[in-house]
Amino acid sequence: MSSNWNSLALRPPSHSEELKVSFPQEHVMLMTLNRPRHLNAMSLQLSTDIAAILNWFDDESSLWVVVLTGEGRAFCAGADLKAWLHDQSSGTANEQENVASSVHGFASISRRHTSCKPMIAAVNGSAYGGGVEMILNCDIVIASEDAVFALPEVKRGVLAAQGVIPRLGRVAGHQLASEMLLLGNTITAVQARDRFRFVNIVVEKSAVVPTALDIARQIAVNSPDSVQSSKEGLVLAQKHHFEEAVQTHAMSLVSKRLYHGANIKEGLAAFSERRSPRWSNPAKL
Repeated sequence: MSSNWNSLALRPPSHSEELKVSFPQEHVMLMTLNRPRHLNAMSLQLSTDIAAILNWFDDESSLWVVVLTGEGRAFCAGADLKAWLHDQSSGTANEQENVASSVHGFASISRRHTSCKPMIAAVNGSAYGGGVEMILNCDIVIASEDAVFALPEVKRGVLAAQGVIPRLGRVAGHQLASEMLLLGNTITAVQARDRFRFVNIVVEKSAVVPTALDIARQIAVNSPDSVQSSKEGLVLAQKHHFEEAVQTHAMSLVSKRLYHGANIKEGLAAFSERRSPRWSNPAKL
């Protein structure tokens, strides 16, 4: 794969016990939401930790893929509704401005569009509200067979406003997106895969993280320059019409890095010499 991996040299930012960070295999980071007693509902501390770790991950050239999962029986129960009630009752809630000014959305993930590194969701259990918002912005989703998903905001008088509405509409289509958003009911992992189309693979609970890590391994055997430029092309396709997306992608810094970097030469040479390529870390943009 590559000859420049040393997990012991990695120095992630300090973070609380609400987030576990590990490096289980070459070029892969595993983030585990660690508030199991609260079904991994998002706290301000946890959101701050995720933002710091992902910003560091984006800048760390030796890390190519991230896997996100939850500790315990839930993936993420979404926002802390009790804290939200406190803000509403005290008059300190500022939802419209917070949504409009949020660069990366819920938990610094749901609207994260500046990173071209793949993110895999390993959905170990239930995902509600913001948890689903996060999942819809992941590139590949592995779900436990007993996982359930819901956007219950309409049942609580609030709104799923951090990016899931346009994403779900695009992935599932208007009518099925309306079913999830307007009814607020729970769906199964199989329904999320077969009807709503935002889950890739459904496996037994014990296999969720191993399967996600195997997918990460399969990604990491490819050129990181090619993988990251491909993801950027997908993100641009969501922002622009066809030809504009192609042109913007062709002239992007990520594509320039690919075409002028070492890995394109290595990949072509390895094919010609009938050997496995030895990829190097992408240059910093």
